Amino acid sequence: MDETRRDRDAEGRAHNARPRDGLGRPLPYGTQGVERQPEGVVRSPGETVREAQRLLDAGMPFHAHEVFEDAWKSGPDAERELWRGLAQLAVGLTHAARGNATGGARLLRRGAGALAGFAGAGGAAGAPGGPDTPAARVPAAHGIDVDALSGWALELAGRVEGEGAPVVDAAAEAPRLRADGG
Repeated sequence: MDETRRDRDAEGRAHNARPRDGLGRPLPYGTQGVERQPEGVVRSPGETVREAQRLLDAGMPFHAHEVFEDAWKSGPDAERELWRGLAQLAVGLTHAARGNATGGARLLRRGAGALAGFAGAGGAAGAPGGPDTPAARVPAAHGIDVDALSGWALELAGRVEGEGAPVVDAAAEAPRLRADGG
């Protein structure tokens, strides 16, 4: 009987070592792929936003999603929904760029919904809705323009799911995470 071998990381956990393209799709072994994001990296919120923006601008939203996922998993409880929503937006853009319009639109809307609790916090001095809302617990959403991102996500979701809508270019559709462009 042939034993099926699985890729493993240094700790022996299953880990797919196949190279990936810029949209995160696995490529055949031996093919040149893009550098993958290391998993489990703890970054400051500013570092997270800068690295994710760099990847989005490069047309690599799947890899930006990995950066947001690290923040989601390692960040304080009050911020997890913010980072999860941003990860969903990045994956929604990934699916739209891969031609999966239905999945892309669904994830873009889900991400916009996750950000709704942070509306008005992207740079605002005071958070709306009182002291116990997500927006009040996250300092100005780390400068992330959640209102503009939500609008971008809903607009793109409507565009990609239309009959005969073209596959989007991930770099051309990359959102600005901060109003100041950072």
